[in-house]
Amino acid sequence: MALSAETQSRINQWLTSSVIDDDSKKEIQRLIDNRNEKELTDSFYKELEFGTGGLRGVMGVGSNCMNPYTLGKATQGLANYLNKTYPNTPIQVAIAYDSRNNSKHFAHIPANIFSANNIRVFLFNELRPTPLLSFAIRYLKCQSGVVITASHNPKEYNGYKAYWNDGAQVVPPHDKNIINEVNAVTSFEQIRFSPAESLIHSVPTEVEQAYYEEVKKLIPNKKAIAAHHAMPIVYTNIHGAGITMVPECLKQIGFTNVQIVEEQATPDGNFPTVQSPNPEERSAMEMVIKKGTEVNADKFILLNGNQAFSLMMWFILKNQTSTKDAYIAKTIVTSELVDDMAKALNVECFNTLTGFKYIAEVMKQQEGKKRFIAAGEESYGYMVGDFVRDKDAVSACAFFAAMAASAKAEGKTIYDWLIDMYVEFGFYKESLITLTKKGQQGEQEIKAMMAKFRQAAPQTINGVATLRALDYQSGMEKNLQTGKEATLNFPKSDVLQYYLADGSKVSVRPSGTEPKIKFYISVQAKLASRNEYENMNTVLDKKLKDIEAYLMAL
Repeated sequence: MALSAETQSRINQWLTSSVIDDDSKKEIQRLIDNRNEKELTDSFYKELEFGTGGLRGVMGVGSNCMNPYTLGKATQGLANYLNKTYPNTPIQVAIAYDSRNNSKHFAHIPANIFSANNIRVFLFNELRPTPLLSFAIRYLKCQSGVVITASHNPKEYNGYKAYWNDGAQVVPPHDKNIINEVNAVTSFEQIRFSPAESLIHSVPTEVEQAYYEEVKKLIPNKKAIAAHHAMPIVYTNIHGAGITMVPECLKQIGFTNVQIVEEQATPDGNFPTVQSPNPEERSAMEMVIKKGTEVNADKFILLNGNQAFSLMMWFILKNQTSTKDAYIAKTIVTSELVDDMAKALNVECFNTLTGFKYIAEVMKQQEGKKRFIAAGEESYGYMVGDFVRDKDAVSACAFFAAMAASAKAEGKTIYDWLIDMYVEFGFYKESLITLTKKGQQGEQEIKAMMAKFRQAAPQTINGVATLRALDYQSGMEKNLQTGKEATLNFPKSDVLQYYLADGSKVSVRPSGTEPKIKFYISVQAKLASRNEYENMNTVLDKKLKDIEAYLMAL
């Protein structure tokens, strides 16, 4: 496998730069000496893209990896844009980091660079969950902020998410403008790594308590919590930053029997007790299930992200004293049970592309016009209230605990509520197929798969007619029965969706953060009574499996 001229040029730039440290250069030379062309290609075939939210990549040496230099380039570009956007204005940014390997070290790099560019920095002294960074930006009246995190990606990853003054990830026009500034940094010598120490400050401790006070304002049915405060609640942070806030948040809203999975409590970027730190993976939840059994927690099942979000919306919407001018938001690949529920309860539901930055953009557009209630997406991302403008697992844990207490006050469990919800609004069931394709070759394979679907929309899927095909990249929707086309009112995105005659839906999109292509499948049916749940569950499970098999055979 020969190196391309472009790849070789990037390698040469790193080897000859006076900024790149000797250890990095030695690692590059080792790969060259061992003729490891594949790793060299994967590490240097492109620049790690500063996407519309920031960076995310495998940690290591190279232009396509997360390291101090790709991080530095991104930060210098953001700093340049901030100074151009706010001339003659004191600029402040907040910086947080999680438990990933190198996160603390990586957090100090943007702190140094921002300060070197005459920008005041508020840096968290210890790791904290991402939502506190979003909250801190607004609380401290910052113009921007960044958090070092790779969310649920595998342990070899880290990332860098950029935020604007509203506490949301950057959106147009700022995202494209920042990308232009990052791309204008063409040499490492342009990056100001030497800090102005006097401009770097710790985040005040009051910020965290102010966050808890906002959560407490929104929690409904406090009488149920008071009555069932001692019910066992089992929590695991899966070695992440949540341990620094979730137990305390649960305590502050009134729960007194929070059990921690101690084996997973210590923050650790190697995630030693799980194959993957992603809660979408059932294996990641094995220890919390075991702990729940030991402490006699109520009987429970694992809810997928769609079920959990639907239940949260059911609980929150039914506890609204008024729905006048109220709205919720969700992503286009999240269960349409939520749309049906919102319509029945007279609440507007906005749909967005995948990512909370798009939800936050809706919130900004509707500010002063409508009242935001909550939002979510199928990958276990939820947000209640507008004091945070990104997915917020801390407040979500508080709401789920409140839900459990409220169900208990009715003599029920959340599982009972799930079935009640299906009877009232329809039985929706979803599944997700994920194919991983690593490296440059994998990226090309994913593009080829999307091109294949795009060239010819399937007329039938698993023997059921496709009624509508939506292509968010071309911005067009086509009725496959009549041939009529319509324009989609969404930003351009590499997503395809197919609506079938029996109410099923299939969505296809490459992951924006990992080398994966994802297939989202949704099926539905009416549920006349609780007694029919088990039979209908079996029917829908089979339909999901049949569609999965059909798609994988294409």
